[in-house]
Amino acid sequence: MIRHLITLMWNRKRANGLLILEILLAFVVLFAVSSVGVYSWLNYRAPLGFTYDNVWKVQLNPGTQPAAEQFASLQRVLARLRSTPGVVTLSRSVDNTPFAFTTNTAEFKAREGKNRPDAYGDIYDAGPELRDVMGLRMVAGRWFDQRDEVSARYPPIIVTELTQAALFPDGKSALGQLITDNDRETYRIVGVSGPYRAGGELSEPQPGYFLYISPQDTARALFNLLVRVQPGSGAALEKQLNAEIRAASGGWASSIVALPDERATKLKFSLTPPAILGVVCVFLLVNVALGLFGVLWLNINQRRAELGVRRALGATGAAISRQVLGEILVLTTFGLGLGLLVAAQFPLLGVLDVKAGVYGTAMALAASGLYLLATVCALYPSQLAAGIQPAVALREE
Repeated sequence: MIRHLITLMWNRKRANGLLILEILLAFVVLFAVSSVGVYSWLNYRAPLGFTYDNVWKVQLNPGTQPAAEQFASLQRVLARLRSTPGVVTLSRSVDNTPFAFTTNTAEFKAREGKNRPDAYGDIYDAGPELRDVMGLRMVAGRWFDQRDEVSARYPPIIVTELTQAALFPDGKSALGQLITDNDRETYRIVGVSGPYRAGGELSEPQPGYFLYISPQDTARALFNLLVRVQPGSGAALEKQLNAEIRAASGGWASSIVALPDERATKLKFSLTPPAILGVVCVFLLVNVALGLFGVLWLNINQRRAELGVRRALGATGAAISRQVLGEILVLTTFGLGLGLLVAAQFPLLGVLDVKAGVYGTAMALAASGLYLLATVCALYPSQLAAGIQPAVALREE
């Protein structure tokens, strides 16, 4: 039966060529949407590694204040904010705070080892307070503390678990190891933390590095603060913090945004391209469904005499229904086979450095979706074909 259906559809491939092309295009679009969906879902399920509730980002603007006076003003601002009721703790930071649209990346390489693996990842400037502000989890070693104030031959650095796995794939502990960045500056690893995905839930987990910010650091313009506040804090505390900053700094401007609000903005921005792709996919699938339904309807009307003869020779209505359904599934398989040849190139070529499992799952979802669509479109026409009575069909002919 299956062989007969394949032969029948193959002999009519030219007549159904346009429909096969539509199925091919529908599979490609479904594959793209499924790939984005699977990739985003796997990223969403991965742990962020920090807590963002009750954390505010404070951006400071020194304005025209001379650079020589800015550090002293910053120290007064920090002291005033730490003593403000409602503030739990705070940490200096730079622009690449969680859910921000800025990043700071670099490549680090293990200084010792046979192959000297490297890992490209995100860099975060961190002080002693950042761990408590963001609720970071330490896996091994320690976080930055007063010991790092003492001048050492190699500056301290903390890496994430993913970084440790990338730089030391043999399972060796990263603690105490030396790594070198693009500028050939060498750091000593003093701790290994859990994940820290500042890009948000939909960002791909990447290696991360924490560089130490000394409380007395004046070399970098660190005018961003991460502030953990008491639960339930709102506009009143925000207004008070802005007033404290102006009073302590001599007129600095400041802006405050809650990290949950930043997260919502980042999610909207990240979900816009998949949403547009999804709308295009739905539009194309509707057109393919209409095409399948129309072709089946036309074929049944053109083949009423053939189907009537089959019924007269003893074929049951269920057999006729299975034949119509089988024909459309075979037709779908032709277009799907071409689509799979295209889709298989993505994992083979490592396109976009996405794991092959993502593409494999996307291909399975897209194929299942197409077969489901074809089955749904063929149900009603197959029932019409099954209801053809031999006497009526042959009399009409």
